[in-house]
Amino acid sequence: MRRALSALVLVLVSVLVAACGGGGEPPRELVISAIPDQDPGKLQRLYTALSERLTTSLGIPVRYVPLTDYAASVTAYRRGDLDMVFFGGLTGVQARTQVPGSVPLAQRDVDERFRSVFIATTASGIAPVGDVPGLRALSGRSLTFGSESSTSGRLMPQYFLDQAGVAPNALRGPAGFSGSHDATIAVVSSGAYEAGALNATVWDQRLAAGTVDTTRVREIFRTPTYHDYHWLARPDIDDQLGAGTTGRIRDALLGLRATDPVDKNILDLFGAGSFVPTQPQNYDQVEQVGRSLGLVQ
Repeated sequence: MRRALSALVLVLVSVLVAACGGGGEPPRELVISAIPDQDPGKLQRLYTALSERLTTSLGIPVRYVPLTDYAASVTAYRRGDLDMVFFGGLTGVQARTQVPGSVPLAQRDVDERFRSVFIATTASGIAPVGDVPGLRALSGRSLTFGSESSTSGRLMPQYFLDQAGVAPNALRGPAGFSGSHDATIAVVSSGAYEAGALNATVWDQRLAAGTVDTTRVREIFRTPTYHDYHWLARPDIDDQLGAGTTGRIRDALLGLRATDPVDKNILDLFGAGSFVPTQPQNYDQVEQVGRSLGLVQ
């Protein structure tokens, strides 16, 4: 009788443990993130919607983890805390050099020919210019970039300033770093800096939304094009989530369609019409400029 009761207790305990989820490892999830280049509220809406869409498409739980700065995104990716990140061109290069075998999955259609814009306060009297040499008008002026690791808010604007012969010491005081594209618009609009550089897509979106006071700040130059943002995946995703998962993620991103209402909302938040394939060599220019500035080791 005692043996029978003991056996019954063991069965009941096993059932309870299994019911409580203690009977094995929890299902593996895909953890994604992005560089914090805009208002955190907008990023939360965007990546929550994308996570839900990918969860449905892949049949795998997808979780978005917000980050506080650009460097944190590269560090978390290197440690393996993040499986996939929407990096800028520079942070993507930095991440690939630290995690060999990483796979650039896709970029937005707008990232094939991305641009930065230089803006200035109307009170500064800085007039719009028509070419890169015209950026010499910023000599002797105060200027802010976005994040120190931003491709469109620091790296490429600094490159074009160098092309125009505007060295860092030619500015009025050290260049600032606002932290994000939205913040650059805000600090220039406030008059804290006479000029700033930021992501052209963010600038266009804010203009369209009517959130820029054009009586205080205006665009003065739009740069030549370069490749920028892209999704980068760790090389061990298939080992963690099953063979072929990386390809399925790529297909899900490339399969987002503006004709579908859910997809359109996601693409609109991304400021894109679609995602398109990409490859490592698209970011060769960014890597070269990054190495010249000591931002890529």
